[in-house]
Amino acid sequence: MIMSFFDQFASPCLLGIPLILLSMLFPTLLLPTPNNRWITNRFSTLQLWLLSLITKQLMTPLDKKGHKWAIILTSLMMLLLTINLLGLLPYTFTPTTQLSMNMALAFPLWLATLLTGLRNQPSISLGHLLPEGTPTPLIPALIMIETTSLLIRPLALGVRLTANLTAGHLLIQLISTATAVLLPIMPTVSILTTMILFLLTILEVAVAMIQAYVFVLLLSLYLQENI
Repeated sequence: MIMSFFDQFASPCLLGIPLILLSMLFPTLLLPTPNNRWITNRFSTLQLWLLSLITKQLMTPLDKKGHKWAIILTSLMMLLLTINLLGLLPYTFTPTTQLSMNMALAFPLWLATLLTGLRNQPSISLGHLLPEGTPTPLIPALIMIETTSLLIRPLALGVRLTANLTAGHLLIQLISTATAVLLPIMPTVSILTTMILFLLTILEVAVAMIQAYVFVLLLSLYLQENI
């Protein structure tokens, strides 16, 4: 029973070939495709409005120098958003529950923001490791603490996204299993559990959207520190 709860986080395979790459590429089919017309249908209009809203929210805390990152950040936001939401459907697999994938997204982008700061303004970027006015005896300790906090940023990004989505999927599976078990024994309790499951599903939809936004927003804030 314990293993069956965690089987949903194992990458599906077909003839020994992992299908995680296919599950990552499938959400891109839902994005608008280039066309000679500006607006083809209402669904395309809704997608373009959502893209405009996301881009505006992500670019608000950034200076004009950071606006060149708009395509990267918006694309990452849409990718995470679609993967998280599609992972809530039955008989699907959520790649963002894998720490390896989240770290593969977080580490290169965090490193890019760090190298951007070291290239454009090395003094200011290194100055973040030592707050102004620090007493001399505390300088070595503070430099070590700030360096550690800087290096664990990509790990925090990956673990946050993985932990929130994994916990939500486990809760949904536990409550749905309890609902199915209680139905022939205590129908009234099973109905109440079904209502809780419905509310939890709505909460998980919100968590899926919020976690995608938080992931990209933190990257944009790290970028703002280095430009």
